[in-house]
Parts: sequence; structure tokens; C-alpha cells
Amino acid sequence: MNYKSIILVLTVVLIWGVNFSIIKIGLKELPPILFSALRFTVVAIPAVFFIPFPKTSIFNVIGVGLFLGILQFSFLFVAMKTDASAGVSSLILQTQVLFTIVLSAFIYKEKATKSQSIGIIVAILGFSLFFYNTGGNITTKGLILIVCAAFFWAISNVIMKRIESINLLYFMVWVSIIPPVPLMILSYVLESQEPITLISIATENTWLSVMYVSYMSTLIGFAIWGWLLKNNSAAVVTPFALLIPVVGMVTSSLILSESLSLIEIFGTGLIMLGLLLCVIGSKIYGYLFNRLLTILSS
Repeated sequence: MNYKSIILVLTVVLIWGVNFSIIKIGLKELPPILFSALRFTVVAIPAVFFIPFPKTSIFNVIGVGLFLGILQFSFLFVAMKTDASAGVSSLILQTQVLFTIVLSAFIYKEKATKSQSIGIIVAILGFSLFFYNTGGNITTKGLILIVCAAFFWAISNVIMKRIESINLLYFMVWVSIIPPVPLMILSYVLESQEPITLISIATENTWLSVMYVSYMSTLIGFAIWGWLLKNNSAAVVTPFALLIPVVGMVTSSLILSESLSLIEIFGTGLIMLGLLLCVIGSKIYGYLFNRLLTILSS
């Protein structure tokens, strides 16, 4: 991965890490599915009337719109409403890293290196601690919902990786036209029969939340993420997403006064170690091996 890609992936990490606390603010006044419908409506309109359809199959647009727009965010937002804190949500959602690497290996025959494999195992051990500590920051229901959301994100990653060279900003605008109507219908059936009233009484903070999630997180964030997946191996790009919880937890601590239990801190540490092994594990092994040779030869 070159320096340009590293800078871009760290930018996405910052945008998406802060995003979880911003979502929590918006969910104080809006039900989760309605909130998700609004974020895609804001992205799509009026941009879709001025931006040409991307040079790709309509099925790619529908696929990402379905798995990323409708399924992933619906499951995530429903969990975050009452069943998961912002910080822990940012962490558990990164099981998408594991799902993406496995799906890419199965579909595209991408092979993870030995250090990446070890890193994945360490990260899974860290994630497993959260399954034994549901309660304060996340319920069992919230945990299941967010893991499902992560799987849908991984499917979207795989779809975006197969797309030919296109303008990904255009692509995300057209993807955003898919979710609003289905989500509005789901919201009407499951949440409230008065969506217009809820939208009309939303405060400035809620609308700022919608705007950030729409433009920064959805449009800019996923456009960059798609470019990174297209130009780099999924096994190299996706582990960086494990840095998102660091930003997410720091932000949620500062903005929402959230805190972690001791076992959650330990689990987070294992996940971060797994990331380190995935990204620069081979360099660490090479350095240690060279040091050992130097010591033995002296």
C-alpha cells in the first residue's frame, strides 16, 4: 500500500470513527430506520439529477444499495438506538474485516499471509470477549444485529471490489437512490405512521447529524473505501478498519461520556494487536529475524 492509499484509509478511519457518536445524537429524536432513509435521501437528491449513471452494471448499484444501504445500516441503527453504545458499536461492526477477507479468499482467491492469518485469529479472540460480556454497553440482541450488519457490509465490499474503473462518487450517489423508498415503507410499518411529523420537529442537532452521516460518512467515506478496495488487496485494506473503534471510543468518551469495562478494554487491546499483525506483521517478523541473526553472528 503506497502513501496515498495510507492517507486515504486513515481519513476514512477518522470520518467513520466519529460517525458513531454523530449517529447516536441523531437517534435521540428519530427512529433508526427513518434516520437511515433520510441519510440516503439527502445523498441522492438533488445530486442524482445532475450526475450521470456510473459505467457499471445496474446490478452492482442495486447490490450495494441493498446490502450496504438497506440491510447494513438498518441493522446497525436499530441496534444503536437502545441496544449498543456508540463506542462498542464501532468495534463490533469491524467483524466486517474478517468476513471480507474470508469472502475475498473464497470468491477472488486472494490469500492472506501468515501474519495476517495470525492477526485475524488474535482479533477474533478479542471480539469473542464481547460475546461473554453483554449487558452494560451492548445487549445480546444488539451484538447479533451488529454482527449481521458487518456481514452485509462485507458482501458490499466484495461487490465493490469487482467493479471496473468508474467514478465512485457517482456510484455512491446512484447507490443512495435504492434504499430510501424501501426504508420509508419499513419505517412506516415498524416505527411510526407519522414520519412527516417526526421529521418536521427534528432539531438542528438532528439535522446536522443527518448531514454528516449523509455526506461525510456515506458519500465521501464509501467512495474512498471503494477506491481503496479496487486498487489494493482486501486483506491489506480492511484491517485498517479496526482502527475505527479507537476513534469511535475516544469520540464517544468525549461527546457521550461512555466508558468500557475491564474485559472490554482487554478485548479492545487484543483486536488492536490483531490489526497490527495484519498490517505490519511481516515487517515485525522480518525485523526480529534479522535481529536474531545479528545476535547469533556476533
